[in-house]
Amino acid sequence: MWGIIPAAGIGSRIQPLAFSKELLPLGSHLSGLDERPRAVSEYLIERMVNAGVDKICFVISPGKSDIMDYFGGHVLSATIFYAVQERPAGLCDAFFRALPLIARDEHVCLGLPDTIWFPETALAHLPNEVLSLLLFPVEHPERFDAVITNDENEILEVRVKSMDASTKWIWGAVKMSGAILKDLHDVWIPRGDEYLGTLINEYLARGGRAYGFKTGASYVDVGTLNGYREALRLLDANCAAQVR
Repeated sequence: MWGIIPAAGIGSRIQPLAFSKELLPLGSHLSGLDERPRAVSEYLIERMVNAGVDKICFVISPGKSDIMDYFGGHVLSATIFYAVQERPAGLCDAFFRALPLIARDEHVCLGLPDTIWFPETALAHLPNEVLSLLLFPVEHPERFDAVITNDENEILEVRVKSMDASTKWIWGAVKMSGAILKDLHDVWIPRGDEYLGTLINEYLARGGRAYGFKTGASYVDVGTLNGYREALRLLDANCAAQVR
């Protein structure tokens, strides 16, 4: 299974940094007997690997070679690949940079590297063969892509950064087949959507189906200083819960 991680953005909300925002130290973990800082994007990699991902493609901009220096060719049990997004062109463009690597009969996970979410195993429970969105409850859904579903978990609409979100549930990660990723790309080519939410809406309007699963418990965007502080609190709370 593939994981696609878009990492070409400049991270303007949390600059200035001396490194790519995906390498922002957040928490720590044990490496042998030593404790070392952990880059924020390592949390997403861990969650993808928990879901069965064994190949990961980082999509980077030409100036972000520090990500390659940090991760190299392997992380945990996953092999790492890199694709280049020459200029900022939106999230959809970044995701589709990895498309040439992925066969139609493979499966794909998409995630955002500057987020922290729980439970760690939530992505593993999403089905592979349909367009599946992992949903999380947040206090300010208008800052994200809010996802409206029916009682059968079918997605009716995605409201992108809308003040009229009408739901507290947003998507935080996605799973699908390689064939569906190709279908989404075909829909995207003449449109050039920046946001995945608007592309999914068009995919639904053309008869496609997507499903949202409300199995996420907590979600933080670490792209701002307030988000960084909130992520530290979330990590501390989950560590305390595991100790108990």
